[in-house]
Formats: sequence, structure tokens, C-alpha cells
Amino acid sequence: MAPRHPVFGAPCWASLLARDLADTRNFYGAVLGWTFRPTELGDQFVVAEADGVPVASIGALAPTLQVAVAWTPYFVVGDADATASRIRERSATVAVGPLAFEMGRAALAADRDGAVFGFWEGEPLPDATVKLGEPPFRLELRTYDAIASAIFYGEVLRWADDGPGGIDVSYEKDHVVLRTGHGSGNVVARMSSGGIEAAMDPHMRPRWHVSFPVDGVKAVRTAAETAEKMGGTVVMAETTAYEEAEQVTLRDPDGGLFTLTGR
Repeated sequence: MAPRHPVFGAPCWASLLARDLADTRNFYGAVLGWTFRPTELGDQFVVAEADGVPVASIGALAPTLQVAVAWTPYFVVGDADATASRIRERSATVAVGPLAFEMGRAALAADRDGAVFGFWEGEPLPDATVKLGEPPFRLELRTYDAIASAIFYGEVLRWADDGPGGIDVSYEKDHVVLRTGHGSGNVVARMSSGGIEAAMDPHMRPRWHVSFPVDGVKAVRTAAETAEKMGGTVVMAETTAYEEAEQVTLRDPDGGLFTLTGR
């Protein structure tokens, strides 16, 4: 059996499939200052790094696939086959996999409301922050019923299991809040209800939304301006007491949504 991840059930990675890999690398490199390195999966797949630390992966979307471009989070599991079975048992979908890679196994799924997510069984990624349940991004599930979704993911990802690490779930200020359970209480994700039932845009339907931190409010604004120059679109800009920092939601040139948040 693959080694148990120190923070079982936690988000560990984010991935994007792009229509034009070169253009997407240029966009995120300019907006977030990322650099990219190749992987053993070939020239159609790269790992993005910030200051030498792995942040996310970007792959080339097959031209024949007419699907919405979106950021997808992956969660650590102890047994990919058992996780896939629990997903199917709860009337959700396993779309791809589990597939075997050098360091482990991965699969892509969708919950009962259609929000897409992945799960990973195997060796932790080499980035120490990921090992500690502190991924270099923040997640929010925007869905119809956050409580029902928390129950679904809790059962599928085994958040309530005893053992090292784990995820603590609480209800705070109309959000379900997920924290690592190894003592530090790091917030790794939130779940929010409502406001999407009538959305016709597939990006606005139930989905996991990814936020990337930058160094302060000024950096948020500079990155947003760069995104517009590179063909992106500012969807929403706001200052929230919740994060105590300005944040801007952007759409990349392929339509992928993400948020920039000041550290």
C-alpha cells in the first residue's frame, strides 16, 4: 500500500488543462511570476513553480475535447480504488482513472452537483508545504448546499477517520471551513452555499474555485492589470474583512477562473 499522507483527505495539488499550453504558460508566468519545468509525462505537461516551489500543473487539453477550461483541485487519499467506490456509491461520477503514475495513482471525479475534483494516492509531492497540509493555494467549493456537500466529501475522503493528520470541519459565518487536524489549524478550504442555481455560464455552476496568494494588495492590483494586458478579464474585485486583503477574480484567456489574494 502507498505511504499514508501526513494530512489525509487534504487538498494537495491544483491542475489546469489549457487549449494552448504555450500561451497559458506566458499568461500565468506574467501574472503570477511562475516559472515552468518539464515532467516525465512529455512536452504537453509542465509543473509551475513560484520561487522554486511547485505550485500547480498545467497540461494541454486535447483539441477534440470541447469542455470548459477550469482549475481542478486534487485531494490525498489512502486508497484510490476505495475512494472511487465510495464516490459511485453516493451517485457521483468517476470520470477518469484511477490511473497509475510513477509516484502514485490519480483519478478525476465530479460530485453529485457536478463540481469536478481529483484524488491522489501515493507519495507526497516534494514540496514541504504540501506535505504539511499547507498547499500554495486556497480552495472554495461554491455549490447549492454546503452542508450536504461537506457530508459527501467527508464520507468520500474520510475526513472523520482517526489517525495522523486529518481534516477538521466546522461551520463559521455561513461557510463550512476545513482545517488541517495536525495542530496548527491551517484553513485549507471553504464551502459556500447559494447564488448559482440559475447560472447559465458553466464556470458559474457548482465548482471548486482556486485562489493564489501574491505579496500584498499592490501586487494583486499589478497582477490584475497584467492579466488584462495578456488577454485575461477581471470578473470581480473586492476587499473583504474575511481575508483582510484585496482580492480579484480573473478569467484567463481560455476562460479558466481563479482569484488573486494578498497574503
